[in-house]
Amino acid sequence: MNPTLAVTLVVLGTTLLGAVAGTAQPSRPVRIGALTESWGPTKSIVGFRDGLQELGYRENEHFVLGVRFTQGETAALPAAARELVQQGVDLLLTAGTDATRAARTATDRIPIVFVGTSDPVGLGLVQSFARPGGNVTGITDLDELTPKRLELFKDIIPSLQKVLLPYDVGDRETAAQLPAYRAAARGLGVVLVERPVRSQAEAQATIGGVRKGEVDGILAPRYLALNIPGFMLEATARRGIPAMFHDAFFVEQGGLASYSASRYESGRQAARLADRIIKGVKPSDLPVERPTKLELAINLRTARALGLTIPQPVLLRADQVIE
Repeated sequence: MNPTLAVTLVVLGTTLLGAVAGTAQPSRPVRIGALTESWGPTKSIVGFRDGLQELGYRENEHFVLGVRFTQGETAALPAAARELVQQGVDLLLTAGTDATRAARTATDRIPIVFVGTSDPVGLGLVQSFARPGGNVTGITDLDELTPKRLELFKDIIPSLQKVLLPYDVGDRETAAQLPAYRAAARGLGVVLVERPVRSQAEAQATIGGVRKGEVDGILAPRYLALNIPGFMLEATARRGIPAMFHDAFFVEQGGLASYSASRYESGRQAARLADRIIKGVKPSDLPVERPTKLELAINLRTARALGLTIPQPVLLRADQVIE
C-alpha cells in the first residue's frame, strides 16, 4: 500500500478553550495535527496529550488531536504535512527531525511545536534557541547522547569489541554525528563497522545478513528512516545479536537496551509550549528547550535469551527494567 495513503488519522479529543483560557467559548475546537514517521502515536505524542490534560484541557471538550503517521517512510511525510495544513489545523506537533522539516516546508504560518529534533538552528528551523523567530519552537534532542549510548552498550556487554552501525546514507544528521560515533568507539577500544544503506531492502539485507560472531552488537541511529530499528529487532530475535536503541519503545518490543531523552516527558514539556501558543504567545518568542529527563531502559528477558548477565551497577542505573 502507498505509505501516504496508509497514513492513519487518530482523533483523541473534541472542542476548545474558553474555560481553560478564561475567554468566551469559541465556535469550534482548536485543532492540533501531530505528524510522525512512526507506526502510530509515539510516546512523545501521548505525553503531549497527557500534558495538555494536566494543564486543565479536557479531552473531548477542550482539544482535538489528530495523528498522522507514515510507518517508517520519511518520503511520505511532506504529503502528510500538506494534508494536515489543508485540513486547517491550528497547531502542528512534530515528532522527530524529518517530520519537523516536512511541517516547516508545508507552512510558515501555522505554529509548529517539535519534540526530538536535533540541531534546529543548523537545519534552519529556528534562528536561535533563545529567539526562535518564525513559526517553530519545541523540545530539542541531545546530540551528546551519541557517544554515551555506545559507552553504555560497552558497560552492558563488557566483552563488546565490534559494533555494526547501519544508517541511511541520505540522513544528513546521522552523517554529521559519525565523527562522534567514531571518537567514542576509539576511546572505548571498539571497532565501529559502518554500513550506509539507501533503501529499506538494502537495510534489511545488510542487517538481516549479519551472523552472530561477525559483530558483537548493533547500534541504532536515532531515526526511524528505512525501518532500521525494526530490522535490528529481527536480528536480535532471529540471530541472537544484542542491539542498543535510541528509544525505550524498541526495548519494550524486545530490544536489549536504549538510552535517550524520555520521549514521554519531552511530550509533556511540549504541551506547556502549546498551551502558551494557544493563549496567544508567538512561537518566535518561546525559547527552544532541552529535555529534562534521560532514561536508560534494559530488557532482562532479552538479556537472558541472549545468554547475557547484565552487570549489577548497570541495572542500578536503569530507569526502566523489563523483567
